[in-house]
Amino acid sequence: MKVLLLTQVLPYPPDSGPKVKTWNVLKYLVQKHDVTLVSFVRGDQSKDIQHLQKYCQAVHTVQMKRHPLLDMWYMARSFITNEPFMMERDDRADMRRLIELLTQGTQFDVAHADQLNMGQYALRVTGARTILDLHNALWVLYKRLADTMPFGPKKILLNRDWQLLKRYEGKMCNDFDAVLAVSHEDKLALEEAMGHASDMPVIPIAVDTDEDSAIDRHENADHIFHIGTMYWPPNIDGILWFINEIYPLIRAARPDVVFDVVGSRPPESITRLHGTDGINITGYVEDPTMYYKQTGVMIVPLRAGGGMRVKILNALSQALPMVSTTLGAEGINVTHGDNILIADEPQDFANAVLRLLEDKTYAHELGTNGRKLMQQQYDYRVVCTPLDEIYMRRTGF
Repeated sequence: MKVLLLTQVLPYPPDSGPKVKTWNVLKYLVQKHDVTLVSFVRGDQSKDIQHLQKYCQAVHTVQMKRHPLLDMWYMARSFITNEPFMMERDDRADMRRLIELLTQGTQFDVAHADQLNMGQYALRVTGARTILDLHNALWVLYKRLADTMPFGPKKILLNRDWQLLKRYEGKMCNDFDAVLAVSHEDKLALEEAMGHASDMPVIPIAVDTDEDSAIDRHENADHIFHIGTMYWPPNIDGILWFINEIYPLIRAARPDVVFDVVGSRPPESITRLHGTDGINITGYVEDPTMYYKQTGVMIVPLRAGGGMRVKILNALSQALPMVSTTLGAEGINVTHGDNILIADEPQDFANAVLRLLEDKTYAHELGTNGRKLMQQQYDYRVVCTPLDEIYMRRTGF
């Protein structure tokens, strides 16, 4: 089949959650179909495009330029159109023209929109079966984020936007031939937005357990570790919650502990903590292997979010011992005490971290069981097989 895959970010290198998901879907699709990739890019990504050209029939890109003044314009437009800010921000004339040009010369069998932002472009591909591949129920993510904030302008704007997103997401789901959810929880939230039940397939986010191999950690590995895009609001909230309410409890028992925070573009509220109480804020690290090797426990202290946390899938595949909140591990078939520790209250979270730092045999066992789970249930060669039938089906769900 001729497949047009539309992505909001270039899916290589797979150095963030959304890119990991899309990269593994792409690797599966190119084994069976002729895939034309269309993506937004930021700056010079020519080397990454060249890499993707080895897999795809063609790669076409559109520059996505961001600026605070532009965001203010899109926010104003959102108030005029009553459409979600994020959808207004990503509605670009250059992308619309590219889709028009490509579809004039080629009849695509499938238009596969990766993330809600790209749905508006897939619906412009006439004659194709349209697939909306959602990484999360976006309206739930924004609602949860709003719920964590104190009253103020940000909370007001987020409360407005999650309600707009719920309406928009429901309409888009109803307009597509097929919609893919990554978890049962997301499916229920999307059906709530749609206003009816459906036979929407659930296809979890997948990893490549060959690429994400087990980390040979140092024998005395004793650092606390977190990795994730640090400009993403739920990660910011989670790290500040951990540092303010949980980390002091850990430091009281282990005054020499080190906390490594790896991820691009951390805000000033986090960077100012670098160097205090063993906190090490690195920013983006191209190869974080050094940090993996000295990890005694990885933490995922999320209090807001949606979908599945790819950082957990990666870490489980890498056999890293881990502590997460219930929400952080949502949508992943983990078992507390067997392949992960789950804690939602500060003292419980601190106790779980300390247990793994102090009992290295148990930490190793937890990590080994996590990797087994990934190999059996979440490798992309297993997870993505339902796409074969979904692509062939010619009627909506």
